[in-house]
Amino acid sequence: MHLSGHCVCTSDPQFVEEKGIRAEDLVIGALESAFQECDEVIGRELEASGQVGGCTALVAVSLQGKLYVANAGDSRAILVRKDEVRPLSSEFTPETERQRIQQLAFVYPELLAGEFTRLEFPRRLKGDDLGQKVLFRDHHMRGWSYKCVEKSDLKYPLIHGQGRQARLLGTLAVSRGLGDHQLRVLDTNIQLKPFLLSVPQVTVLDVDQLELQEEDVVVMATDGLWDVLSNEQVAQLVRSFLPGNREDPHRYCSFSDTRK
Repeated sequence: MHLSGHCVCTSDPQFVEEKGIRAEDLVIGALESAFQECDEVIGRELEASGQVGGCTALVAVSLQGKLYVANAGDSRAILVRKDEVRPLSSEFTPETERQRIQQLAFVYPELLAGEFTRLEFPRRLKGDDLGQKVLFRDHHMRGWSYKCVEKSDLKYPLIHGQGRQARLLGTLAVSRGLGDHQLRVLDTNIQLKPFLLSVPQVTVLDVDQLELQEEDVVVMATDGLWDVLSNEQVAQLVRSFLPGNREDPHRYCSFSDTRK
């Protein structure tokens, strides 16, 4: 392939030209493929062992002056600098990926087996709401509009709850992750895996242009941290001990430090 994107067939009357592909794009693609392949391996191993389960994944790769952060789940990475806190990833929850999940249910309604409604409403509808006008939104909508409640709207919502309580099909709190190939909605044969995407979102940070200092730190953690502390609070804690004495036992020094 010609990564420069130059003409590869000058005699073609339509002037055929290959797309310009950067080295950065190849690294992103490698990470995306690695996550999918890992998900497939997990699926085969779980099936062979008769076990079930899944996890989220957050990966950081430093390569040729750039930092690639790949996230599939509700973990988070941030860059803490002296005067800046820079998010390096975004959590994936049923709420943040509402439109993707709703669109999948729109294209493949059989995935819901007639047990759920893909439409989102401000609250769980009841029988008394039949025929009433309520706010709703579908996969193609960012805003809200009105509709008259029909019987099918009374089904359990595809995404229920909000914030940390939001659940996909009343089961999962995340919308991206690895594994969970056999996970089904309680008391049904509905699989959650079609809605659980294993492909990560990859953020690229140009380290060379940032002129990073020794005190600049990347913090990677699961929702166990971010549910109780904000980016700014974590940054404040990091800044409180990193610039200290180099002999401080709580200061991370090197990968080869046997005490860590």
